[in-house]
This record gives sequence, C-alpha cells and structure tokens, in this order.
Amino acid sequence: MKFKSLLLGTAAGLIAVGGAQAADLPVKAKAVEYVKICSLYGAGFYYMPGTDTCIKLGGYVRADMLGNTNSDYGIGQGAPGGANNRLDNYYQSRARMDFNVDTRTATEYGVVRTYADMIFSWDSQATTASNPSAFSVGSATLGLYHAFIQFAGFTFGRTVSIFDAPWQSYPAGGPDFLPGGSNNVTGVNQVAYTADFGQGITGSVALQDMTTAAGGQTNLYNASITAGGISGFTSASAAGAAMIQGIYGTNDWGGTRTPDIVGQVRVDQAWGLAQVSVAAHELHSAYYGTSETTGHPDDKWGFAVQGALSIKNIPTGAGDSINLQAVYTDGASRYNFQSLMPQNMFIYGGSGIAYQSLGFVGISDGVFGTGTGIDTVKTWGFRGGYTHNWSPNWASSIYGAYASLRYGDTGKALICANFVAAYGAATSTCNPDFNLAVLGGNVVWTPVKNLAFTADLSYVWLDQKYSGTITGAATANAAVAKPATTYELKDQGNLQLLLRAQRNF
Repeated sequence: MKFKSLLLGTAAGLIAVGGAQAADLPVKAKAVEYVKICSLYGAGFYYMPGTDTCIKLGGYVRADMLGNTNSDYGIGQGAPGGANNRLDNYYQSRARMDFNVDTRTATEYGVVRTYADMIFSWDSQATTASNPSAFSVGSATLGLYHAFIQFAGFTFGRTVSIFDAPWQSYPAGGPDFLPGGSNNVTGVNQVAYTADFGQGITGSVALQDMTTAAGGQTNLYNASITAGGISGFTSASAAGAAMIQGIYGTNDWGGTRTPDIVGQVRVDQAWGLAQVSVAAHELHSAYYGTSETTGHPDDKWGFAVQGALSIKNIPTGAGDSINLQAVYTDGASRYNFQSLMPQNMFIYGGSGIAYQSLGFVGISDGVFGTGTGIDTVKTWGFRGGYTHNWSPNWASSIYGAYASLRYGDTGKALICANFVAAYGAATSTCNPDFNLAVLGGNVVWTPVKNLAFTADLSYVWLDQKYSGTITGAATANAAVAKPATTYELKDQGNLQLLLRAQRNF
C-alpha cells in the first residue's frame, strides 16, 4: 500500500511539472506566406503577399555602339554631328537599364492597373567648339517613359499616344529618327478612354499634352522683319547665323490653352491590324513683338490624319510581317516629323565650287510676322518595313521612310525676306521646303531566349531646296568651328551603323 501510494504521488507530480513546462512554451508561429503565382494576367505575375494585387517586374539591359553619329541612333546632324570635322564623334556608346512595374487588381468595376517604366542611361558625350571640355565627363540620364493608371476603360497619366501605330516609328526595327508618322514611344501625358466593341475592334479618344512629349511641340516661328533681320536677333549677321542652323525666327508659342484632341479606331485580328487616327492641334502664339501692346495673330487649329496596316504570318515564313503607315498634317508637323526627331537640322559636306557645302532645314507648325495670321505648314509622309524569320534564332528586316514639308506662301515670303537680308539674292535661291528619306536594314541573332544581338545600317538623305552659294559674316557657325566664307547650298546624306546587345528580363 505504501509503494502504491508513492507511485501514484510521483506520477501526479510529474504530470503537474509537465503541465507547467508546457504552459511556458512559446505559441506556435503562423505559417510563412510564400509568394504565389498569379495566373490571371499571364506569365510573370505574382500575388503581393497579404493582398489580392498581382505584380510583375520586368525590363532590359542594353549596350549600344554606333558609328558616324553623335547620339544613340539619331541623325548625324547639328552641333557637332553635322560638322563633319574634328569635333564630331566617329563612334558613340550607350549603356542602359530599363525597369518596369505592372500591377493589376480585380474589382467589381473590372481590373485596376498601374504601370511605370523607368530608364537609366549613360551615354558618350559630344563636344562643340564653344564647349571643348565636354569630353571630360559622360552623360548620365534618367527617364520616365510610362506612368499611368487604367480603370474602367480610362487611362490617366503618361504613355504612348493613341495616334501612334503599335510599332511606333519602328516598322521593322531601325533608328529613332524615321519620319512618316507619329512616335511617342517615350510617352506623352494624357487622359484617354478606350471602348472594346468585340471581334478585335476598339475605339479610343484622348486629350494629350504635346508639350510633355520627348521633344515637346515643334516650332511656331515668329519671322517678323525688323531692322536687324529676323525677330529676336540683334543684327542681320546674327539672324543669318541662326538661319543656316534651320532656325527661321523666334519659336514664339504662347501658353497652353487646349490639349490635342485625338481619336483612333483599330481592328486587331489574327491576320493583322488596321488603324485610322486623327488629331486636332491648337496653334496659340505669343505676341508680334516683345510686349502685349504689339498684338498677336488669331489662334488657329491644325490637324493630322494617319492610317496604319500590319499583315502578319505572310507566306514567306512563320512570324514574318509587313508594317505600313502614311500620314498627312496641316499645322501639326510633330505627327509626321515625330518626337524623337530634331526640329532644326544642318549638315556640312564637300563642295567642288566653294569652301564646303551645307544643307539646313527647319520644321514648324506655322509661321507668322507682324500683322499677319499664322500660315500653317503642310506635310505628308509614309514609312514601312518587312521582317523575315530565317529560323528561331535569326531574323532580318528592311525598312524605309519618306516625308515632305511645304511652307505656305506667306510663311515662305517671310522666311525668304530674312534670307535675302542676311545673304543677298545674287548668288542663291531661297526655298525652305524639303524632303527627308531614310533607308535601312538589320540582322538580329537570338542565341537564347530574351538575348538578342543586332546590327542595323541606315542611310539618311536630306533633300533641301535652297540652291546656289552664300557668302559673308552670316555664314559663320561658331558652334561647329565653321568660318565666315562661301558655302554651296546642297543636299546632304549620312550613313550610320548600330551594334546592340540586349537582354530582356
């Protein structure tokens, strides 16, 4: 009996001690919430832990090397690219990272989406005669190409224009400077609405702020004739030195009044795509002179119309495509000579009759002078490209573009009056109209998925309409070390090469 009592007492004591120890143990932690795949919106999306929002991260790293240009696949023109002397670069390089963030959340109103695309670049630096020390440092840049919210068919923020073709200005790859249609690949601030009618048919309208495009608005020239020549310059010599850089007067925009009104209808199906776009663009100038008492021309509306066609899976091979577009503008030149193109250009070359030859042009929406209205500038153009896939790892493309610009009678008279004041009329003929053509091709090798090596060769032809020779102090161009002497007014060309390595992620 004594042994039995002892055994029971010991067991009870052990149970009590064990219970006390169990009470002191920490509470078991909750299971870790691992990131889960979100299959609602395609590959690459994941649920953000603790939310019902899906997120996707992406972008690319790119390395470029270019020959015979002073920008990352821009026209070899201006200061110093158009100098064709010891100031211009024989090669140019760029390292770039692009990073984008895409989030989507399903709601009772449909999907709410946010998207942002940021770039970080380091470029070779150029130099000019007035800034020869620029080579001492490189050129680092940041950019925001997209930052928008989409909700119930609306888009608020920065993204490509609905006027653009889906391939922007790259119908088959190629450089940034193809004319023949709009290109806002780096984004433009806007509010847009898109309606989906089914069967791949959509319609969109937008209000967009063209002052926020990559190059802003093009020129609105005040070419008022003064005692010194072109408005805004102190002498005929200064005016002439500006004109041979494609600057035909003061770029004399007033403040913003109305955003561009843009519409688009698109059919996107298995065979390809067809799209028609229209845009209305208000021209609102500042004053004829330096104060409001000098008066101003009335506001005027310009417009642009563009058609685009893409044909996919053509008989030449799987994945092959043809992309085509054409545009007409009146007082809205940026929709043809697009946002990544320079709006004033000059290129020097050789000559058999003068010190050197020179081609220069200026792009604008309109021209006015004291007492005149705004004389709008008309343009037309087209671009296209064909891509052929030789194998899953090799593809090649050819592309071309052509655009023409014509000044009105009043605008041409104002510009040419200043031209004569600067250079005289005995040895030259004034005509600011011009054509611009680009032809090129590329080869792309993709050894593994999302890694591509590209070689792209293009030729630019500037068909300017001035003729004869110009001489005198007004011909000096200090930015590119050109002396005051005799120059032949002549068409110019430029051949460029791009070598690129790009890894998408």
